[in-house]
Amino acid sequence: MKPAAVVAASLESDGAVAREVVAETSDTGAKVAPVRSAPAARNDGGGKPMLLARAPAKAEKFVAGDHVVYPTHGVGKVERIAVEEIAGHKLELIHITFEENRMTLRVPVAKARSAGLRKLATRKLFDEALAMLKGRARIKRTMWSRRAQEYEAKINSGDPLAVAEVVRDLRRNAGQPDQSFSERQIFEAALERLAAELAALDKTDKPAALAKLLTILEITDTRPPI
Repeated sequence: MKPAAVVAASLESDGAVAREVVAETSDTGAKVAPVRSAPAARNDGGGKPMLLARAPAKAEKFVAGDHVVYPTHGVGKVERIAVEEIAGHKLELIHITFEENRMTLRVPVAKARSAGLRKLATRKLFDEALAMLKGRARIKRTMWSRRAQEYEAKINSGDPLAVAEVVRDLRRNAGQPDQSFSERQIFEAALERLAAELAALDKTDKPAALAKLLTILEITDTRPPI
């Protein structure tokens, strides 16, 4: 089977409602679903998750070869930027490849910012995320199902600080009996996201970045979740 090709596009025309869609194609056909950016969740003190308000970021310019982060897919690499025709509209698209899941994402340049596409975090910001890993876990007294939703929203936010919060709050030494399977899955997903971005920043591979994170977390008896 060929790698899946994913198209994220927002088309606007007179009398038509702008809509963002993702079209995923493979040998078995095509599927279409809404694309939604997922900002990090916060809590209002009453147990209800809130979306983190963010100041508008400056539009970034992407070029072929850039490592970038797409909120729901993590770290990818810009393969090329080209003008293509989709549904009768000519769009300048950023082609982003994700090697691990054999996927290509095409994001319109005009919609890159609203879709949450960004360049790698600055070293200063990522160092803040790494420092957060050493902090004390902050586990809220709410049902696990609600906390799991908030953790997943943080992972899919694309914000390294939010992802680091998940790793910090769910870290456990391997084999600790009170960690559920779902907790372990979410922990590993967050750890993988951080490791992928750290590897790109350090210009190393993911196993080496993962080992660095596990050293910071003081976790030694665990298998790499990659």
